[in-house]
Amino acid sequence: MTIREAKSEDIPQIQYVRNSVKENTLSDPNLVTDEDCADFIMNRGKGWVCEIDEKIVGFSIVDLKENNIWALFLHPDYENQGIGRKLHNVMLEWYFDQTDQTVWLGTSPNTRAETFYRKSGWKETGKHGKNETKFEMTSEHWKNLSK
Repeated sequence: MTIREAKSEDIPQIQYVRNSVKENTLSDPNLVTDEDCADFIMNRGKGWVCEIDEKIVGFSIVDLKENNIWALFLHPDYENQGIGRKLHNVMLEWYFDQTDQTVWLGTSPNTRAETFYRKSGWKETGKHGKNETKFEMTSEHWKNLSK
């Protein structure tokens, strides 16, 4: 297993993973374009991928402009192996090396993702968008968690 920074040539595999998930699915896969992915990993923030046998099985992307976790997804065949945790941690380490601004994310309620973020120390702060649960992580809280 290798965790590395995402590159623009990873986008087709990133899109494949994004559209393979069983929860937090997109109502229309065309809502997130290849250009959107490129903008987020090359201009707005940074992304990471997890490769196993030269195949991308998960990815994470953080947006510095909106202080937002834009994506953290795993292919269903690779869940419960610690990959999500590794992608999460490398993303937050990088984010808080860049800024002390609180980072937020939204996820569907009553999902494994919501449980994952709660167990990871994120604090629920309300609702976002179409009934998503909004979570926040402060720099200070992350530094205490990652000691």
